[in-house]
Amino acid sequence: MRSATPWSDVLSFLLEATGETLYMVGVSTVIATVFGVPVGVWLQLTAKGGLRPNTAVHRILSFVTDLGRSMPFIVLLVALTSVTRLIVGGSIGSTAVIVPLAVGAIPFVGRLVQNILSEVHVTVVEAAITTGASTLRIVRSVLIRESLPALINAIGVTVIALIGYSAMAGVIGGGGLGDLAIREGYQRFNDRILWSTVAWLAVLTTVIQLGFTRAARASDRRRHASV
Repeated sequence: MRSATPWSDVLSFLLEATGETLYMVGVSTVIATVFGVPVGVWLQLTAKGGLRPNTAVHRILSFVTDLGRSMPFIVLLVALTSVTRLIVGGSIGSTAVIVPLAVGAIPFVGRLVQNILSEVHVTVVEAAITTGASTLRIVRSVLIRESLPALINAIGVTVIALIGYSAMAGVIGGGGLGDLAIREGYQRFNDRILWSTVAWLAVLTTVIQLGFTRAARASDRRRHASV
Protein backbone atom coordinates (compact mmCIF):
# COMPACT_ATOMS: atom_id res chain seq x y z
CA MET A 1 0.00 0.00 0.00
CA ARG A 2 1.33 3.39 -0.97
CA SER A 3 2.07 5.71 1.95
CA ALA A 4 0.38 9.10 2.07
CA THR A 5 2.37 12.16 1.02
CA PRO A 6 3.69 14.00 4.12
CA TRP A 7 1.83 17.23 4.83
CA SER A 8 5.13 19.13 4.68
CA ASP A 9 5.56 17.99 1.06
CA VAL A 10 1.94 18.84 0.25
CA LEU A 11 2.50 22.35 1.61
CA SER A 12 5.68 22.70 -0.43
CA PHE A 13 3.88 21.62 -3.61
CA LEU A 14 1.02 24.03 -2.91
CA LEU A 15 3.33 27.00 -2.31
CA GLU A 16 5.25 26.42 -5.53
CA ALA A 17 2.08 25.86 -7.58
CA THR A 18 0.41 28.93 -6.04
CA GLY A 19 3.36 31.09 -7.07
CA GLU A 20 3.07 29.80 -10.64
CA THR A 21 -0.68 30.41 -10.71
CA LEU A 22 -0.39 33.94 -9.34
CA TYR A 23 2.35 34.69 -11.88
CA MET A 24 0.24 33.44 -14.82
CA VAL A 25 -2.95 35.10 -13.67
CA GLY A 26 -1.29 38.35 -12.58
CA VAL A 27 0.53 38.99 -15.85
CA SER A 28 -2.41 37.95 -18.03
CA THR A 29 -4.78 40.16 -15.98
CA VAL A 30 -2.54 43.18 -16.52
CA ILE A 31 -2.39 42.51 -20.27
CA ALA A 32 -6.14 41.89 -20.46
CA THR A 33 -6.84 45.13 -18.56
CA VAL A 34 -4.47 47.22 -20.69
CA PHE A 35 -6.10 46.03 -23.91
CA GLY A 36 -9.59 45.08 -22.72
CA VAL A 37 -10.54 48.40 -21.14
CA PRO A 38 -9.94 50.37 -24.38
CA VAL A 39 -11.96 47.73 -26.27
CA GLY A 40 -14.84 48.20 -23.84
CA VAL A 41 -14.60 51.99 -24.03
CA TRP A 42 -14.62 51.88 -27.84
CA LEU A 43 -17.61 49.54 -27.83
CA GLN A 44 -19.52 51.99 -25.68
CA LEU A 45 -18.46 55.08 -27.64
CA THR A 46 -19.52 53.59 -30.99
CA ALA A 47 -22.78 52.08 -29.73
CA LYS A 48 -26.14 53.65 -30.51
CA GLY A 49 -26.50 56.55 -28.10
CA GLY A 50 -22.75 56.65 -27.43
CA LEU A 51 -20.55 59.71 -27.73
CA ARG A 52 -19.26 58.63 -31.15
CA PRO A 53 -21.91 56.30 -32.61
CA ASN A 54 -20.70 54.25 -35.56
CA THR A 55 -22.83 51.26 -36.49
CA ALA A 56 -20.27 49.60 -38.79
CA VAL A 57 -17.37 49.85 -36.35
CA HIS A 58 -19.55 48.78 -33.43
CA ARG A 59 -20.86 45.70 -35.22
CA ILE A 60 -17.40 44.58 -36.30
CA LEU A 61 -15.94 45.13 -32.84
CA SER A 62 -18.91 43.39 -31.19
CA PHE A 63 -18.57 40.41 -33.53
CA VAL A 64 -14.85 40.00 -32.79
CA THR A 65 -15.43 40.45 -29.05
CA ASP A 66 -18.27 37.95 -28.90
CA LEU A 67 -16.32 35.48 -31.02
CA GLY A 68 -13.42 35.66 -28.57
CA ARG A 69 -15.72 35.27 -25.57
CA SER A 70 -17.48 32.25 -27.05
CA MET A 71 -14.29 30.29 -27.66
CA PRO A 72 -13.80 27.54 -25.02
CA PHE A 73 -10.46 28.11 -23.30
CA ILE A 74 -9.22 24.57 -23.81
CA VAL A 75 -9.74 25.02 -27.58
CA LEU A 76 -8.02 28.41 -27.50
CA LEU A 77 -5.14 26.84 -25.58
CA VAL A 78 -4.55 24.31 -28.33
CA ALA A 79 -5.30 26.65 -31.24
CA LEU A 80 -2.71 29.20 -30.10
CA THR A 81 0.06 26.65 -29.57
CA SER A 82 2.12 27.79 -32.56
CA VAL A 83 1.53 31.48 -31.74
CA THR A 84 2.59 30.88 -28.15
CA ARG A 85 5.70 29.04 -29.29
CA LEU A 86 6.56 31.94 -31.59
CA ILE A 87 6.14 34.55 -28.84
CA VAL A 88 7.75 32.85 -25.82
CA GLY A 89 9.76 30.08 -27.45
CA GLY A 90 7.69 27.20 -26.08
CA SER A 91 4.16 25.96 -25.54
CA ILE A 92 4.48 24.33 -22.11
CA GLY A 93 4.92 26.01 -18.74
CA SER A 94 3.62 29.00 -16.83
CA THR A 95 4.98 31.65 -19.17
CA ALA A 96 3.53 29.95 -22.24
CA VAL A 97 0.06 29.81 -20.70
CA ILE A 98 0.02 33.60 -20.29
CA VAL A 99 -0.51 34.05 -24.04
CA PRO A 100 -3.83 32.16 -24.37
CA LEU A 101 -4.96 33.43 -20.96
CA ALA A 102 -4.50 37.05 -22.05
CA VAL A 103 -6.02 36.49 -25.49
CA GLY A 104 -9.07 34.84 -23.94
CA ALA A 105 -9.47 37.51 -21.26
CA ILE A 106 -9.26 40.62 -23.46
CA PRO A 107 -12.73 40.23 -25.06
CA PHE A 108 -14.10 39.13 -21.67
CA VAL A 109 -12.88 42.36 -20.05
CA GLY A 110 -13.98 44.41 -23.05
CA ARG A 111 -17.59 43.29 -22.83
CA LEU A 112 -17.68 43.72 -19.04
CA VAL A 113 -16.33 47.26 -19.36
CA GLN A 114 -18.86 48.19 -22.04
CA ASN A 115 -21.76 46.92 -19.93
CA ILE A 116 -20.50 48.87 -16.92
CA LEU A 117 -19.97 52.12 -18.83
CA SER A 118 -23.43 51.88 -20.36
CA GLU A 119 -24.89 52.07 -16.83
CA VAL A 120 -23.50 55.56 -16.20
CA HIS A 121 -26.50 57.88 -15.94
CA VAL A 122 -27.05 59.85 -19.13
CA THR A 123 -27.55 63.13 -17.25
CA VAL A 124 -23.99 62.95 -15.91
CA VAL A 125 -22.62 62.53 -19.41
CA GLU A 126 -24.84 65.29 -20.81
CA ALA A 127 -23.65 67.67 -18.10
CA ALA A 128 -20.05 67.03 -19.15
CA ILE A 129 -20.94 67.57 -22.81
CA THR A 130 -22.51 70.96 -22.07
CA THR A 131 -19.23 72.13 -20.51
CA GLY A 132 -17.48 71.49 -23.83
CA ALA A 133 -15.35 68.63 -22.52
CA SER A 134 -13.60 66.49 -25.13
CA THR A 135 -14.50 62.84 -25.65
CA LEU A 136 -11.24 61.73 -24.02
CA ARG A 137 -11.90 63.92 -21.00
CA ILE A 138 -15.47 62.64 -20.65
CA VAL A 139 -14.25 59.05 -20.82
CA ARG A 140 -11.53 59.64 -18.25
CA SER A 141 -13.26 62.07 -15.87
CA VAL A 142 -16.88 60.91 -16.15
CA LEU A 143 -17.32 57.38 -17.47
CA ILE A 144 -14.27 55.80 -15.83
CA ARG A 145 -14.53 57.77 -12.59
CA GLU A 146 -18.24 57.11 -12.12
CA SER A 147 -17.78 53.43 -12.92
CA LEU A 148 -14.58 52.83 -10.95
CA PRO A 149 -16.04 50.57 -8.22
CA ALA A 150 -17.81 48.40 -10.79
CA LEU A 151 -14.66 48.30 -12.95
CA ILE A 152 -12.60 47.10 -9.99
CA ASN A 153 -15.16 44.39 -9.34
CA ALA A 154 -15.00 43.45 -13.03
CA ILE A 155 -11.24 43.00 -12.81
CA GLY A 156 -11.83 40.82 -9.74
CA VAL A 157 -14.27 38.68 -11.72
CA THR A 158 -11.65 38.42 -14.47
CA VAL A 159 -8.99 37.26 -12.02
CA ILE A 160 -11.28 34.53 -10.67
CA ALA A 161 -12.13 33.42 -14.21
CA LEU A 162 -8.44 33.32 -15.14
CA ILE A 163 -7.64 31.16 -12.13
CA GLY A 164 -10.19 28.70 -13.47
CA TYR A 165 -8.72 28.95 -16.97
CA SER A 166 -5.19 28.46 -15.64
CA ALA A 167 -6.34 25.29 -13.89
CA MET A 168 -7.44 23.94 -17.29
CA ALA A 169 -3.92 24.57 -18.56
CA GLY A 170 -2.79 21.78 -16.28
CA VAL A 171 -4.14 19.36 -18.89
CA ILE A 172 -1.17 20.17 -21.14
CA GLY A 173 1.37 20.75 -18.37
CA GLY A 174 0.83 24.46 -17.98
CA GLY A 175 2.01 24.56 -14.39
CA GLY A 176 0.25 26.03 -11.38
CA LEU A 177 -2.44 24.59 -9.14
CA GLY A 178 -4.35 22.94 -11.98
CA ASP A 179 -1.25 21.09 -13.12
CA LEU A 180 -0.56 20.01 -9.54
CA ALA A 181 -4.10 18.68 -9.07
CA ILE A 182 -4.05 16.76 -12.35
CA ARG A 183 -0.45 15.53 -12.51
CA GLU A 184 0.32 14.84 -8.84
CA GLY A 185 -3.21 14.35 -7.56
CA TYR A 186 -5.46 12.75 -10.16
CA GLN A 187 -3.01 10.89 -12.39
CA ARG A 188 -1.01 9.49 -9.45
CA PHE A 189 -4.11 8.74 -7.36
CA ASN A 190 -2.86 11.02 -4.60
CA ASP A 191 -6.07 12.12 -2.88
CA ARG A 192 -4.23 14.17 -0.28
CA ILE A 193 -2.69 16.45 -2.92
CA LEU A 194 -5.83 16.47 -5.08
CA TRP A 195 -8.25 17.53 -2.36
CA SER A 196 -5.76 19.86 -0.69
CA THR A 197 -5.38 21.67 -4.01
CA VAL A 198 -9.15 21.86 -4.49
CA ALA A 199 -9.60 23.27 -0.98
CA TRP A 200 -6.78 25.76 -1.44
CA LEU A 201 -8.22 26.97 -4.75
CA ALA A 202 -11.51 27.66 -2.98
CA VAL A 203 -9.74 29.62 -0.24
CA LEU A 204 -7.57 31.52 -2.71
CA THR A 205 -10.46 32.62 -4.93
CA THR A 206 -12.51 33.67 -1.89
CA VAL A 207 -9.67 35.80 -0.50
CA ILE A 208 -9.03 37.43 -3.88
CA GLN A 209 -12.72 38.20 -4.36
CA LEU A 210 -12.94 39.75 -0.90
CA GLY A 211 -9.89 41.88 -1.67
CA PHE A 212 -11.40 43.28 -4.84
CA THR A 213 -14.75 43.83 -3.12
CA ARG A 214 -13.06 45.88 -0.39
CA ALA A 215 -11.08 47.85 -2.98
CA ALA A 216 -14.28 48.61 -4.89
CA ARG A 217 -16.01 49.85 -1.76
CA ALA A 218 -13.02 52.02 -0.86
CA SER A 219 -13.13 53.66 -4.31
CA ASP A 220 -16.87 54.39 -4.20
CA ARG A 221 -17.12 58.17 -3.88
CA ARG A 222 -20.90 58.06 -3.49
CA ARG A 223 -20.58 55.73 -0.51
CA HIS A 224 -18.04 58.02 1.16
CA ALA A 225 -20.20 61.08 0.48
CA SER A 226 -23.17 59.51 2.24
CA VAL A 227 -21.22 58.62 5.37
